[in-house]
Amino acid sequence: MELAYIPSPSSGVLYLGPVPLRGYAFCIIIGVFVAVWLGNKRWVARGGRAGTVADIAVWAVPFGLIGGRLYHVITDYQLYFSEGRDWVDAFKIWEGGLGIWGAIAFGALGAWIGCRRRGIPLPAYADAVAPGIAFAQAIGRWGNWFNQELYGRATDLPWAVEITSSSDGRVPGTYHPTFLYESLWCIGVAVLVIWADRRFKLGHGRAFALYVAAYCAGRFWIEYMRVDEAHEILGLRLNNWTSVLVFLLAVLYIVLSARKRPGREDVVEPGAVTSDSDSESESETESDSDSAKDSDSAKESESAKGSEDSGDSEESKDGAAGSLKKS
Repeated sequence: MELAYIPSPSSGVLYLGPVPLRGYAFCIIIGVFVAVWLGNKRWVARGGRAGTVADIAVWAVPFGLIGGRLYHVITDYQLYFSEGRDWVDAFKIWEGGLGIWGAIAFGALGAWIGCRRRGIPLPAYADAVAPGIAFAQAIGRWGNWFNQELYGRATDLPWAVEITSSSDGRVPGTYHPTFLYESLWCIGVAVLVIWADRRFKLGHGRAFALYVAAYCAGRFWIEYMRVDEAHEILGLRLNNWTSVLVFLLAVLYIVLSARKRPGREDVVEPGAVTSDSDSESESETESDSDSAKDSDSAKESESAKGSEDSGDSEESKDGAAGSLKKS
């Protein structure tokens, strides 16, 4: 008998009056806002303009959603195109099913388009948004809790998640909450990237590569715990092999990039430097103008005072002369 467990929502839909709000979509939206907010703060701290991260996210987010869905549908095609399935369900993204590998790859493509239009180097942008993406993943994983998916082997641990649904091959019971494990791991990855970036001044895409490598390390053991149906190669799930490959590529990039381009970019957004210089020049001009005005005002005051003093002196002389005449 389980003494404690994490209950699953009875429904994956929240209602704001008559408006349905799906928990999975809500978590994704909140995650995107957090990623853009934190990315903007880091971008400005690196010398970029406020708002640039959001402008490029307009390209990156839709591409990421499409890529994530494509990866999921291609690697789990049997869920949509096998006998008895409805292929239209492949478009129902709100019901869950986003592959992080496709989301990152296509999101990077969208970001590259946005960066190219703004004349910004993609690696610098990626470094700025890396920890925000990890936080977004941490939040987004709770969407799997709403959908009662992404859980591991059966367990009676106090933090086990209770699965009550029996649809799509689910068996009610208590299981390892792998969605929770991955959420906590992603928070740790975000903190690691922020710390390492401050400590070692990571640049030229190395902060992003660190995020990728650290995420893959956690994804490997978390994926190994999952029990949902998946394609396997040599006894390992497809996502395990993907984690290993991407981890090695990320580490290789960090090593080669550090040798070729040590340190961090001096300028991440050329237009921001020009704007700042112009603003400083305008401020200096206004300051000089104000100083000149103050100087002119001071001279006018001194001149007026001098005139008043002269007038008073002349009046004194006239008064003295009048007194002598009367005497």
